[in-house]
Amino acid sequence: MSNFNYGIDKLTLKKIIALGNDTLQGTLTDKAKTQITSCRKKVETMANGTKAVYGINTGFGPLCDVQITPAQTNKLQENLLITHAVGVGKPIAKELSKLMLILKVHALCQGFSGIRLKVVERILFFIANDLIPVVPEQGSVGASGDLAPLSHLFLPLLGEGEFWIDNNIVPAKDILKKHQLETIQLQAKEGLALINGTQFILAHAVLGLDKMHYLLNLADVTGAMTIEGYQGSQSPFRKELHQIRAYKGNIKVAKRMRNFFKNSENMQTHGACSRVQDPYSMRCIPQVHGASRNAYFHLKKLATIEMNSVTDNPIVLSDTEAISGGNFHGQPLAMALDYAALAASELGNISDRRSYLLLEGKYGLPRLLTDKGGLNSGYMIPQYTTAALVTENKSLCFPPSADSIPTSLGQEDHVSMGSISGRKFNQILGNLEKILAIELMYAAQAVEFRRPLKMSDFLEKNHTIIREKVAKLEEDRILKDDINAMIALVNNREILV
Repeated sequence: MSNFNYGIDKLTLKKIIALGNDTLQGTLTDKAKTQITSCRKKVETMANGTKAVYGINTGFGPLCDVQITPAQTNKLQENLLITHAVGVGKPIAKELSKLMLILKVHALCQGFSGIRLKVVERILFFIANDLIPVVPEQGSVGASGDLAPLSHLFLPLLGEGEFWIDNNIVPAKDILKKHQLETIQLQAKEGLALINGTQFILAHAVLGLDKMHYLLNLADVTGAMTIEGYQGSQSPFRKELHQIRAYKGNIKVAKRMRNFFKNSENMQTHGACSRVQDPYSMRCIPQVHGASRNAYFHLKKLATIEMNSVTDNPIVLSDTEAISGGNFHGQPLAMALDYAALAASELGNISDRRSYLLLEGKYGLPRLLTDKGGLNSGYMIPQYTTAALVTENKSLCFPPSADSIPTSLGQEDHVSMGSISGRKFNQILGNLEKILAIELMYAAQAVEFRRPLKMSDFLEKNHTIIREKVAKLEEDRILKDDINAMIALVNNREILV
């Protein structure tokens, strides 16, 4: 297993996912330790001085004008975590909490946050021993970062809060006792360093980006198999067409579609048919899927910047200077997450239209994809499900980043709501998995009516994977099991993309 050096190396989407699933090991180098301890000394100098420095020897938010004595500093930092742990709702997935820990450690190790090495090492102990804190899903407004979620994430340092243990929720104090760990007594600046930041928003972006990448590829594959079943045209994917409108996403999708149709007997047999053009949901796959890819590229670029950024507050620069700024504000990610959510929703929207086309009974396909219609309803009803999911996704596309409600007595008067953007992005992706799974089931059925003609080897392999789980529909049967089997193939990423 290779290593990643916290605070030194640059994170990428691939690396953060690998750290999250333990295929990449995070390490703390001597250089990172030096960065941490050097910054800590600067904080201690300011904490013991008489000059008011926000967050180090003052209160927080609207109480920033109240100076705190050195004797009160530790209690102040502990109170910060306790009072800000006000999240509600169901816990986020354990994998998201783990990503939050990893992202926070990387930021702290860069040497601008003023936290003690001891605290960082305790967080690393949690990660190494799969002690992942329980974090409620609601309560962050995305500035000053993700205060409530991050407070819950780090309550276990104080012996408060809970851990996930074998999918059970266990009080942190019991787990600390089991591992013979004393609670951490927070000191100057440390509470702020822990709970200021965008790690909740960013973890949702990371998880969503990883899922969206697969679903973008799957949408292309699904669309290609639908075109095979529909006996549509491959001319809209010609290279010459897309060179003169050279969007990155469009060009990539068109190239993939050309590859999917290589050496397809089925496509070759109707190349000279009298049909002039296909409906947009097939003909415009490069333009629509490509636009969604462009949104993915944009979010990935911004998330990569954020992964390698320091987003707490204040930022410690010297023994006498700690700048109180706004690096914790989630707006850069919030707007891009809303854009990506719309892009994911559109993948489902166009997929549902393709499913509908396969049911119409045109160009040699039987109505509802059954040649025994009347007594049998065939595949009539699963499209109701995709229609419902598509509409649900549309309703989730309102951009939370367009909203702002002042908090903290007006001191924090513009917030990003990026945490809601991140959660909705992942909800839409979850629905998209189901929509694409149903289209793929339809496409596999449509192809059966083109036999004995074969598709490309690549699409035939996928057809075989589907048929190992879902048989051709001959007579009406309960389709719930078939749909769930298709969704499992998508969730487990068993369909080749």
